[in-house]
Amino acid sequence: MPETRGLLAPATEAEARERFEAVGPAAQTVTREVARAMELSKAEYDDRVTSAVVGTAREALFASLLAVEVGDADEFEAAKDAHPDADVYENGSPSVDYAAWHHVPFADALVATTFQNEPDAAVATLRRIAFSRFYEPVL
Repeated sequence: MPETRGLLAPATEAEARERFEAVGPAAQTVTREVARAMELSKAEYDDRVTSAVVGTAREALFASLLAVEVGDADEFEAAKDAHPDADVYENGSPSVDYAAWHHVPFADALVATTFQNEPDAAVATLRRIAFSRFYEPVL
């Protein structure tokens, strides 16, 4: 049975937008606390912590919370069978033993990254790919 990492699996574009909005306050808090830990003065904070910086934090936070399945090649094949109409976007080598994947229901897409070692790196890569290809355009 594959391991699930993450929490967000929005079924619709509207739900994706709602979840994205919901992480906004957390992104602001994280940004503020990181600036505080860096001991930025108020003037430096006002100058450097722009809405674009907080927006980037929101995007990274949302992407890092996407639900990803991690399993072996047979489990990934079963995931493809479970979504027979989904377009499959596979990144990596087909000759490795493991995969990480994320289903995007509103796009009917199954996005995957294959790996032999380093599941954490594969999950992080997959989340960036899924976010930029499927979520960012609808947010």
